[in-house]
Amino acid sequence: MPRILRIINRFNLGGPSYNVANLTKFLAPEFETLLIGGDKEPDEDSSLFIFKEMGLEPMVLQEMSRSVNLLQDIKAYNRIKKIIKEFKPDIVHTHAAKAGALGRLAAYNCKVPVIVHTFHGHVFHSYFGKAKTAFYRQIERNLAKKTSAIIAISEKQKQELCQEHHIAPEEKIKVIPLGFDLSRFTENQAEKRKTFRHEYKINDDEICIVIIGRLVPVKNHSLFLKAIQFVKNNSSEKIRAFIVGDGHMRNDLTQLCKELNLDFCYWPQEKKNATVTFTSWITDVSFSLAGSDLVCLTSFNEGTPVSLIEAQAASRAIVTTKVGGIENAVSEKAAFLIDINHEKTFSEKLLFLIENDTQRQQMSRVGKVFVSDKFSYKRLVTDTRNLYLGLLS
Repeated sequence: MPRILRIINRFNLGGPSYNVANLTKFLAPEFETLLIGGDKEPDEDSSLFIFKEMGLEPMVLQEMSRSVNLLQDIKAYNRIKKIIKEFKPDIVHTHAAKAGALGRLAAYNCKVPVIVHTFHGHVFHSYFGKAKTAFYRQIERNLAKKTSAIIAISEKQKQELCQEHHIAPEEKIKVIPLGFDLSRFTENQAEKRKTFRHEYKINDDEICIVIIGRLVPVKNHSLFLKAIQFVKNNSSEKIRAFIVGDGHMRNDLTQLCKELNLDFCYWPQEKKNATVTFTSWITDVSFSLAGSDLVCLTSFNEGTPVSLIEAQAASRAIVTTKVGGIENAVSEKAAFLIDINHEKTFSEKLLFLIENDTQRQQMSRVGKVFVSDKFSYKRLVTDTRNLYLGLLS
């Protein structure tokens, strides 16, 4: 039985956690997997409950943190090397940047036969300045030479990695989209909608708009708030906007609400009916999606936007920026995809859907079929299994 050491950046709530959980669970018993990763950051919600519910027991490496810290990174690297020597994996598969750097380097130096890395996103634009970006790009090029295969999670991402950033030759990069168990977004929708709208005091005549993600600069929540202001100033419809997630940008965003004259509340501290509600983290977002009428995403950069895959599974219309792998993850019949530089168009499309219930309902029906075919966890497991067997042979 081949052994896999699977390494994830950190166990925070998000797409990578669901991805590695499904691979760890459903590649067994053909493959034996040891799953390790760093702990969540203080402003993130933990994903460890996902693994517990699936009967998995990952190993948390306290030495591995998100930020660059030379002393801690050396400790994490040495810990990974020790685990490799004890576990003796046939494959080391890393997920995301920090795990990819430390894990691949340790695997290469320990002469692991097969080394695989998945780019869940990348930092080659919208994160750092030119000098720092060039530095990280060169690191990834060097690591790619030590890697048996690289997985891109969309065709768009593969194109960026190959043709734009020249990380690795095309034949080394395989496209394997993420895969999820999307059943929780289709089951008990009416009951979940009633529960969410009752808890957050949403009236029947109020249209609920949701955005889900970490409150960090790359998610560009300021565009969302400006669009909400535009709708409020130009529509007679009653709206409620919900920012699901948390992070170090929350105080900046509440300050922007004040500047835009948007009433708001931070739900964990103040439970009231407001135009903008900051919910903090919600463990089961299927409730917030069921309770919503529209879903937005405003990011500067995305690999595969999990919140939009889930939104389509929940039959929700979408307004999103068109960046990264979004165009591969979203049906254009289920969403308005807006150029990142066209802020006014984003606001206008959001207004259009708020005022056109029929169009909103038509779009909401399309995405469910699209994602159930393309982003099934069974397809993810089959694709990854075939890649592993090919590399081992």
